[in-house]
Amino acid sequence: MSHTSPPAIEAEGLVKRFGDFTAVDGVSLTVPTGTVFGVLGPNGAGKTTTIRMLATLLRPNAGSARIFGHDVVESPTAVRSLIGVTGQYATVDEDLTATENLMIFCRLLGLSRADARRRTADLLEEFALTDAANKALKYFSGGMRRRLDLASGLIARPPLLFLDEPTTGLDPRTRAQMWDTIRGLVAAGSTVLLTTQYLDEADQLADRIAVIDHGRVIANGTADELKSSVGTSSLQLTPAAHEDVARARTLLSEMLGAEVVVGPEGTRLTAPLPDTSITPDLLIRLREHGISVDEITVSKPSLDEVFLTLTGHGTDAGPEEDRSVA
Repeated sequence: MSHTSPPAIEAEGLVKRFGDFTAVDGVSLTVPTGTVFGVLGPNGAGKTTTIRMLATLLRPNAGSARIFGHDVVESPTAVRSLIGVTGQYATVDEDLTATENLMIFCRLLGLSRADARRRTADLLEEFALTDAANKALKYFSGGMRRRLDLASGLIARPPLLFLDEPTTGLDPRTRAQMWDTIRGLVAAGSTVLLTTQYLDEADQLADRIAVIDHGRVIANGTADELKSSVGTSSLQLTPAAHEDVARARTLLSEMLGAEVVVGPEGTRLTAPLPDTSITPDLLIRLREHGISVDEITVSKPSLDEVFLTLTGHGTDAGPEEDRSVA
């Protein structure tokens, strides 16, 4: 009889409250081994709190979670031996060099002095930090700090790695380098749970994506499944006059029979478009009501449209900061 290995993560109904504030409200996730699972949501949506519960750093108020079959509450030591956690901000000492920081982490994880030296050298080379190995961290760029933080999370080569917004604040070139690093980790056999508020990052990296808003999973699937859920095509329309936005939204909603979302800039309207042939009819209807159009595009839906349709706001419009990390 064959035995199927358990998923890397199985979470059911996770809840975390801080006083009268519910940061996570019944999150359920299943993450297969050897994949990148993206958790997408705005600031304050509950992403970091979810990771902290899965990583045994916070005890859930309700629900359960298992890491490779080990319960995070009943077997925290076993869980910690299987995971690496990289947070939003580098957990390093500003006045020490990159080498000194990695050596400290290696020794804390039980490596001998000789093994710590070898592992530190390997990681500095892998993350292109060899030239800066003896430089104090306070002189590092943001991208170098993030690479060092990721390196510190990989010292023990964990089979499961939690990456909590690993590219926040990075320039596009450094973000692309980090993406290549993450792909390499999975190709080498790791499983990655990636939280991000960057829609393109989730689209590029994740095998599956869960969209979280106000502490709840509001959608879960592959990028293509999420995109198809909002229609085969998407309409973006910008009225010429700002005062016509509300009227245009109402008219489009009536004709399409669907929710029309105002973008974060307050002028662009986005709606699912099941049939592109009705686009001329929409323009005629708007003109009949004296509404001029400054710009109109019809495109395949992106994760931006998915998120706007599902939540009614952009990824930068989180309700409030995650109180678990305040």
